[in-house]
Amino acid sequence: MDEARKAGRSAATFPAADEDYFKGMDGGVELSRDEVIGRNNWLVWTAGNDRFWNEITRNAFGNFDLLKTISSHPSLAYGRDNRFWELGLINEPCFEAPKTGAADKFGLWLDRRRTEDAACAAPDPFADAVKYPGVKIGARGGAVPVGSFYGEPTGIVGLRLFPNPDFDEKAKARWDADRYYTDPSYYNDKDLVRPYRVGMACGFCHVGPDPVRPPLDPENPKWDNLSGVVGAQYFWIDRIFGWNYGGDKDRKRWEENEKNYLIQLVHTSRPGALDTSLVSTDYINNPRTMNAVYALGARLGLAKQRGQETLAGAETNNKQLKDYFEPPNTVFTPRVLKDGADSVGALGALNRVFINIGLFSEEWLRHFNPLFGGKPNTAIEIAVGRKNSSYWEATEAQTPYLVAYFLNPKVQAGHRLADLAEGAAHLSTDAVVLDKGKEVFAENCAGCHSSKAPPLPKTLDLNTCNGPGYLDCWNDYWRWTQTDEFKAKMVEIVKAPDFLEGNYLSTDMRVPVTLLETNACSPLATNAIAGNVWDNFSSQSYKDLPSVGEISIRNPFDGKAATFKMPAGGRGYTRVPSLISLWSTAPYLLNNSVGPFNGDPSIEGRMKVFDASIEQMLWPERRAHDSVFGKEGVFLIDRTTASSYLIVPGGFLPEGLQALIDPLSRWLPSIFGEGELRIGPIPKGTPVNLLSNTELYKDDATLAQNLPRYAELISLLKTALRDLKSLPDNATDAEAKKAFANLAKPLLNLSKCPDFEVNRGHYFGTGKVAGTKALTDDDKKALIEFLKTF
Repeated sequence: MDEARKAGRSAATFPAADEDYFKGMDGGVELSRDEVIGRNNWLVWTAGNDRFWNEITRNAFGNFDLLKTISSHPSLAYGRDNRFWELGLINEPCFEAPKTGAADKFGLWLDRRRTEDAACAAPDPFADAVKYPGVKIGARGGAVPVGSFYGEPTGIVGLRLFPNPDFDEKAKARWDADRYYTDPSYYNDKDLVRPYRVGMACGFCHVGPDPVRPPLDPENPKWDNLSGVVGAQYFWIDRIFGWNYGGDKDRKRWEENEKNYLIQLVHTSRPGALDTSLVSTDYINNPRTMNAVYALGARLGLAKQRGQETLAGAETNNKQLKDYFEPPNTVFTPRVLKDGADSVGALGALNRVFINIGLFSEEWLRHFNPLFGGKPNTAIEIAVGRKNSSYWEATEAQTPYLVAYFLNPKVQAGHRLADLAEGAAHLSTDAVVLDKGKEVFAENCAGCHSSKAPPLPKTLDLNTCNGPGYLDCWNDYWRWTQTDEFKAKMVEIVKAPDFLEGNYLSTDMRVPVTLLETNACSPLATNAIAGNVWDNFSSQSYKDLPSVGEISIRNPFDGKAATFKMPAGGRGYTRVPSLISLWSTAPYLLNNSVGPFNGDPSIEGRMKVFDASIEQMLWPERRAHDSVFGKEGVFLIDRTTASSYLIVPGGFLPEGLQALIDPLSRWLPSIFGEGELRIGPIPKGTPVNLLSNTELYKDDATLAQNLPRYAELISLLKTALRDLKSLPDNATDAEAKKAFANLAKPLLNLSKCPDFEVNRGHYFGTGKVAGTKALTDDDKKALIEFLKTF
């Protein structure tokens, strides 16, 4: 049972909040009561996941600590005054940085409300412990107050502060705030109990500066400078996960952190991207962009035309929007994740997101080994959630309000340059150029990037295609979009004055990666395949998808081309992203790898990134290439920037091993040194994903079938330990590379995703895609002018 159920709390005791506290957001749009509840849910409902994030702090070997993230202690590289620039997080209006830790009863350097400012004097309504009483469990109500079940504001949008029920009198006596910030021997103790737990709402990853109302100072926004649907485009997961990274303030500390392989791993996530399977690991490093939530109404309309999915078994337990569901097992739905896996209905997709950020962690964490894996993932069941979790039931009761918020016409409308006075300076007034851009878009892009299209041929019914016959249907559809008839009709549609109105600018279809040629790690994700952790949240149609065939990949050690057979069972496809507000959402591709990042949310800042990114999209040869084989045409491969180790501080090791650290550091200095476990060195220039994508077991195999895999892993481990043991203390990169050479081929053979080029693919308009033509430079420039109007 979850903490709420254990404490005797039913779902009915967690009422949805209806205070319109965030009124200035989203352009100051007027919301109905239901829509207000939905936005509040998005921004402050954490569903008891403060327990989960507290557990992850222990599991991450001291690298991750949200209580440090919300702090402004002088020892940190960041604080409220530079939080947006350093971390990409959104400072909550009406707060300021602490000058000392004295304002907090436990000595922590947490943001304080500016009550002396009349506009900020009213308290946060969600922190009202009388109206929204928290869950009394453990030390709550004793050493610490019970508080509100919405928590207290932290000064960062999307993070809420809760009393820690484990902070009893014993923990209180041991607590030392100064050592918590400054003493590694103190804070690197897995048994350290902090006075607070930090909970996370969806808005943490989805609120960002409003593109058409950007703040003058991004570190000090007002509510009317923020959008609840634009996405956390400036979010640095590597700096948040690695709280001690040092930043510009302390380059020496960053150089030390570079030696930590886990930091190298999360450093592959560009700003605005993260691997949503980082915790429920599927052994694939897979950072993906946090997309904006635009045009849900148009998207649901498209679902009625092309989104039919069949549900089976436990999938049918998902809550449904009644107008999009035909009992007992047919749903008309958008496909939400990049790989199109969230395919059980809009409500089911939203409820799954709450689980992924820690809802009912008592149960969820039983289905996999967080962060590191090592045991088979199993399906978390909706039926178990309803039986044992009051937070689960309360979440399911609130997500229909969330849909109402997203469906508000002004919230979902997108952000257009034309809505800005300053936008005129960036928009072409040349009717001939814009007309040409519309023709180029209609003939080359609209087959995937428009929800308005000519009527389908009578022989093609996309609503009955999803499932084992989907690839044949897709191929028929793609051939149709390349016909002169389709293109001529599409030109008429694009040139119509209302083309952009109510257009999702996507078909929401699943495109085979063999056509896209983009990095295959996202469509290889396995969490939603049959029997895996998200089994209940992916449709039977998804699970029945056929293999897309073979893809071409490059060997990261010699640069040579090879082939890789894509598996079936849901994998191999990428859902078409929307182009709404394309001008404000660069860099591009599913992992933000195409284009630069400048951290500037102003109109001018966004346009500089757009110009550079769209150029790389349409002229792929201008994209970044690999530091080793770039001259041979190999696109960017994320490689370690320094000789690194898998580092586990001594305080996070089992007690029996802690006692042996001193003698072990003398006998095996390359593995045990400085009071910690260090496995390495992993040489500088090693492909990061070579290690992270090691498939510890096959998802679709039995234990007996996996035994040969385990034998391979044991053999590889023996080789690794032998070679590492042979290295001298302080081995050079050259020595480490020589020792590591024996591991390269075995690790490639064990890779779950051996595709290392992160910014390749989407070659439409270049002539490289079969059946398509190359655009001239003038065609591309005209297309860009039209794309700016989206």
